Amino acid sequence: MDESASPGRNLAATVGGWSARHRRKAVLGWLAFVVGAYAIGMVVGQKYMTDVEQTNGDARQALATYEQAFPSHSGEQVLLQGKGSLRIGDPALAGATRFLVRRLERIRTVTLIRSPLSPANRMLRSADRRSLLVTFSVAGDFNQAQKNVVPALEAAAATARAYPQVRVEEFGAASANRALFDAFVGDAKTAEIMSVPVTLIILVFAFGSLVAAGVPLLLGLTAVLAALGLLGPLSHLVPVNAGQTDAVVALIGLAVGVDYSMFYLRRKLAERRAGLDNEHALARAAATSGRAVLVSGLTVMTAMAGMFFAGNAVFTSMAMGTMTVVAIAVLGSVTVLPAAIARLGDAVEKGRAPFIARRREERGESRAWSWVIDRVLRFPVVSLALSGGLLLAAAVPALGMHTVNPGLVGMPKGLPIMQTYDRIQQAFPGGPIPALVVVQAKDVTTPPVQRAIARMGKAALATGEMGGPVVVTVSRDRTVAAVTVSLAGNGTNARSDRALATLRQSVIPATVGAVPGVHAWVGGTTAASHDFTTTMKTHLPYVFGFVLGLAFLLLLLTFRSLVIPLLTIALNLLSVGAAYGVVTLVFQHGYLRGLLGAQNLGGVIDWLPLFLFVVLFGLSMDYHVLILSRIREARLEGRTSAEAVAEGIKSTAGVVTSAAIVMVGVFSIFAILPEVMFKQLGVGLAVAILIDATIVRAVLLPATMTLLGEWNWYLPKLPRSIHRPRRHGHAAAT
Repeated sequence: MDESASPGRNLAATVGGWSARHRRKAVLGWLAFVVGAYAIGMVVGQKYMTDVEQTNGDARQALATYEQAFPSHSGEQVLLQGKGSLRIGDPALAGATRFLVRRLERIRTVTLIRSPLSPANRMLRSADRRSLLVTFSVAGDFNQAQKNVVPALEAAAATARAYPQVRVEEFGAASANRALFDAFVGDAKTAEIMSVPVTLIILVFAFGSLVAAGVPLLLGLTAVLAALGLLGPLSHLVPVNAGQTDAVVALIGLAVGVDYSMFYLRRKLAERRAGLDNEHALARAAATSGRAVLVSGLTVMTAMAGMFFAGNAVFTSMAMGTMTVVAIAVLGSVTVLPAAIARLGDAVEKGRAPFIARRREERGESRAWSWVIDRVLRFPVVSLALSGGLLLAAAVPALGMHTVNPGLVGMPKGLPIMQTYDRIQQAFPGGPIPALVVVQAKDVTTPPVQRAIARMGKAALATGEMGGPVVVTVSRDRTVAAVTVSLAGNGTNARSDRALATLRQSVIPATVGAVPGVHAWVGGTTAASHDFTTTMKTHLPYVFGFVLGLAFLLLLLTFRSLVIPLLTIALNLLSVGAAYGVVTLVFQHGYLRGLLGAQNLGGVIDWLPLFLFVVLFGLSMDYHVLILSRIREARLEGRTSAEAVAEGIKSTAGVVTSAAIVMVGVFSIFAILPEVMFKQLGVGLAVAILIDATIVRAVLLPATMTLLGEWNWYLPKLPRSIHRPRRHGHAAAT
């Protein structure tokens, strides 16, 4: 590739030129990298973070102390419920209980078995005399317990077969995590598989040929495969969240991989139609769109890095995974992509799809968007007022956003494990997910500590916000006592939060907290949810500050303008705010929630606002950088500010629309999955990208830049060569 034909020398042009000249090395090197990375990941495997690593605050200390004192800490419960008129006292129900307990006693990884037939465990018998609970613990950490619980599940299944007149079902930390993980991963894989044909169909419509459509898709898929492989060794440094990190990596990787290659390929095709030969067209694409990809990728990684400041290990793993896949997508875009395009030449347009309209005008302008943009540029004040007002109105509901941890309530009710949970909850209210009070002292069996623990149990029940059974378990070294007490509510709603506050602020300080040398922490689902939400609220300003500050510096250095980065940040925040408002309207206030089949959580999932911000800010920068690069390129070629805005936005409207449709299509798939977490994530991302690619980039951006005029390129105390544009020849590198 002759780099002299490019508008200037930069890193993307240099690397692209080398790749085009050494096609075989570039392609084989990329394939070797992808296969090698994936193979390493398969051999090494992923290291998943533990429950303690995922938890924050007081709940984290409680869980860490509890796990250290009780190696067999995963609590399990088996519900034995009489069918029909069968009640407690019937020989069949008692026989099923003894049968189950005997089988559990033979399992090496099962300890602390409590039978409801023992007089000391009357609290394990339901008030309606229809249900019994057998409780026990399973050894192992978060990952090991999911394997060790299998024999216990088999024991419950064997009991059900031996006593068909008795319902026998198991629920607990290990069994629920195992079942939910399988469902979660299965749905995520379904979305990933569905996204491939959806993306391909959209790309065929965008390019009009199968070959051109296949190039971006292959780059996106190989980038995802390489990133998933590298997560294996990386996870041994920073453990990943089981299943969730992989799903996010696939989601982001496919989106940016397709976008970057679309930018590159569409620019090459446009230059080819403008009269350049393949070699020179590719050189120009490398120096312009290639550079835009580098800047965009760096900005996206900056946004993703903001999750490192969230104060939670789950976000840390997501930051590592998303930054890895974006970096790989950028690497592929500036290396193997130019080589593949150079090798294909005009054959990239082979396999033209029938019944699809012929291509747009030579410069790739979209007739529909050209019509819209012409009117926006003619009436910028009206356009700014209407579009800005619309987005501000859409963002208003976000001011009342209430965040919640869905816990088990947010899981699909169709899962058998969730049906078991509901039956236990009905028979033993609060029983499946009780609060865990961890009491630590030199010796918790001393009379003062024992009396304080007893008073704590009585005081908790006396509040009316907590209920039994209150179960006390002492560690072997007698330094820790674990006390379980049921909280009112479903574990994550306002009633449960009030009960938690009473337990932490009133009950514990007046009882065990008043004994010298005794420490007590509250853990469990409600406590973990509350502490996580508190952490998110306190760390959100740090995330926003880091992302916005670093993005400002990157854009300032890239476009040599003080106004451009400020305008970019303002538009992105407006887009994110509108997305927050829509998510609040749908999932908190209930508009269209029933149509999506989503459970009513009473609010937005607690981690979603922060995650949406970093992802949307990053993804929207993809085409924003592309648009601004074309506008600046036109200015450097001598266009007036208004002419440059019109040309830059019109010439990129087609590729921006196509890229946005790909993202919206992929994200919408997540909105139809059973888990409410996926639904909220899918709706939030799809709506935000749709708003950003239409109202923001096609109306707000051109209207604002037109009104600003030459102020777009204002940079105090620094040379502004952009005010001395060249009117002949190609523009400098953009």
